[in-house]
Amino acid sequence: MSDPYQKSFPVSWDQLHRDAKALAWRLAEEGPWTGIVAITRGGLVPAAIVARELDLRLVDTVCVASYDHKTQGKPSILKPVPGDGDGTLIVDDLVDTGRTAAVVREMLPKAHFATVYAKPAGRPLVDTFITEVSQDTWIYFPWDMELQFVQPIASGRGD
Repeated sequence: MSDPYQKSFPVSWDQLHRDAKALAWRLAEEGPWTGIVAITRGGLVPAAIVARELDLRLVDTVCVASYDHKTQGKPSILKPVPGDGDGTLIVDDLVDTGRTAAVVREMLPKAHFATVYAKPAGRPLVDTFITEVSQDTWIYFPWDMELQFVQPIASGRGD
């Protein structure tokens, strides 16, 4: 099977913070919100930033497993949240295929779903997002990376 991710999009801590804060600006106009549900694990950091910016203290998690470091499988709910989502903001780092989003939307049908990044396949499931990236792009989040030396582009051409 070939790799469906032809491009990479590395996101720094600074960029993630700016983008999550931009998400909070957009969400401030949509509220008021009674609380936030972060989709673990990727939604934890953006949800913390949004919660701070919107002065929300009620933060919960819905725990869904669907990814390893490079592939996506069937979503598995590890920890649900009660209620129907009325007045609740769901926050995740990314909507990709929409599989995880569909599971969480079914669980919390009245919630407002927000992500920092969105891909075309999952975008219809999201109410608010900041940046759209192509479906064939793998986003490298700062918690998935370490600083290391990278070869200059010219050194890979055999010059």
